[in-house]
Amino acid sequence: MTEYGRGPGSEPWHPEDPLYGDGGWGGQEAHAAQSPYGGQPQHYPEQPQQQYGDWGTGQQPGGYDQGQQQYAQGQQQHYVQEQQQYGGQPPQQYNGQGGQGYPDQGGQQYDQNGQQYHNGGWDTGQQYQQQHQVPYGGDPNDPYGGQPAAYGGQQPDYYGTPDAYPPPEPPSRRRAEPEPQRTDWDPGPDQGEHAFFAGAGDDDDDPDTDDDPQSRRRGKGGKSGKGSKGKSKGETKRRSGCACLVVTLVFTSVIGGVGYFGYQFYQSRFGTAPDFAGDGTGEQVTVVIPKGAFGSVIGQKLKAAGVVKSVDAFVAAQSKNSNGDKIQSGSYLLKKEMSAESAVALMLDPKSQNNLVVREGQRNVTVYEAIDKQLGLSKGSTKKVAEKKYKSLGLPDWANDNSDIKDPLEGFLYPATYPAAKGMKPEAVLKDMVSQAKREYAKYDLEAKAEELDLESPLQVITVASLVQAEGITHDDFKKMAAVVYNRLKSTNDVTNQKLEFDSTYNYLKGQSKIDISVAEIRNYDDPYNTYFYKGLPPGPIGNPGNDALKAAVNPDGGAWMFFISIDGKKTDFTKTLPEHEKLVQKFNERRNKD
Repeated sequence: MTEYGRGPGSEPWHPEDPLYGDGGWGGQEAHAAQSPYGGQPQHYPEQPQQQYGDWGTGQQPGGYDQGQQQYAQGQQQHYVQEQQQYGGQPPQQYNGQGGQGYPDQGGQQYDQNGQQYHNGGWDTGQQYQQQHQVPYGGDPNDPYGGQPAAYGGQQPDYYGTPDAYPPPEPPSRRRAEPEPQRTDWDPGPDQGEHAFFAGAGDDDDDPDTDDDPQSRRRGKGGKSGKGSKGKSKGETKRRSGCACLVVTLVFTSVIGGVGYFGYQFYQSRFGTAPDFAGDGTGEQVTVVIPKGAFGSVIGQKLKAAGVVKSVDAFVAAQSKNSNGDKIQSGSYLLKKEMSAESAVALMLDPKSQNNLVVREGQRNVTVYEAIDKQLGLSKGSTKKVAEKKYKSLGLPDWANDNSDIKDPLEGFLYPATYPAAKGMKPEAVLKDMVSQAKREYAKYDLEAKAEELDLESPLQVITVASLVQAEGITHDDFKKMAAVVYNRLKSTNDVTNQKLEFDSTYNYLKGQSKIDISVAEIRNYDDPYNTYFYKGLPPGPIGNPGNDALKAAVNPDGGAWMFFISIDGKKTDFTKTLPEHEKLVQKFNERRNKD
């Protein structure tokens, strides 16, 4: 036992202990509620405590010496009053000798004010030294035995609360402060700063980790509290590695991007454009080139169809070819994966053109048949589409202004070359032709021209152009032929009485192309398109006039030409009077009889 009765051990208490070096009071004993020696106040009858220890009297544990027993018996009345104050119960017997009193640690008694009695009087410092042990079942670290250390139980136990500091302990029982536990989300001492940038990822600078193999093992994968530091460093190393990897990838991407774009820039400025080799594969493809397309646009169309490998290669090949600028719009039948040079050469060859050509003066019925053949459709398919969908093909509002018109699209399938390949729809081809006619006709102020030429509508201007185109042999004939039309339409015409008397109109309504037609047949056939039977112009165009015929119709020859005839079929002779014309007719008959 130590001199303070706190248990075995030879080392003194720490100087912070309030009783360090205390040898006892000179006048009175310390209050029991403040005693750190293991004694417990026994003035609560409902919580009796049986103590065992060295009493210093030679008696067995649990007994009193003679003077103490007499004092306990003499003060019975005082204890009754005290019990009424705290518990309201009579004093219990704990000594087994029939004596009434409270067994205290060393026989000490307390009055109502908490003062300590000894043998019926105040302690004068002569009392014996009491040496106690911790009661059975108690906490060795609790000097108060689990009882409230206060006067009358009124003072709180500051060591018993959850937030209190632990009670002082002897040096032999003191333990090292535990390291703070860290969770997986705790970044460590740097409080959120990444270990890679805080410099905490260098384990070579940590002597504790290097010198303690067990710490290193816990740092790699341990989950105990002592291994938290090692775990944090392991995570730090992994984070440092990830950061290095991210930085490396970023730099690699930047360098690769710069290199790629640098290469592309060099290739676009100084390198050779990608190109196929040879004349291409056996697979054919149709490519449609729009009107007015430049070399770059043509190259884009060919690349999209897989004919050439790059636009630049085609543009370069086209510029090297002396006839490269002669590539026209239209549909071309080409091969896939051709060299740019071979593609240019094939497009300049008429055999490669997979187009539909509408000739000047060609009638719609012939154009319909050509479209069917080009698109691989059955005969009559395009004609049916034209009859049903002509209103949706983009005709001008002044077209089809006569109910006697046989075909509203006649005169609006403008002579030109059009792309037409298998897989295309006939209405798409027809719409393309009508659009081209509108563009060409828009170059002239047809309404103003119709008024100037004493015609009823722009449609009649197109009708005159179709007549000029049908009756004229050469372009040199067109202006004189237009003058014949306008002169015969005049009200002053007393030779033909405002009748045109053109064989071409009769052939149109009959769907034929004859030269020798009997006068009796042609003059007696009642049809609005028969200009031998009706005065004036037919209801609509009888074909699709070209650009030269249209120019002649809006700007005719100013001569008084009234008649025309072709003796040899190669040249047209125009006359102003009927006797001149009859002479030419006689020559024609003589020539035909000889043949």
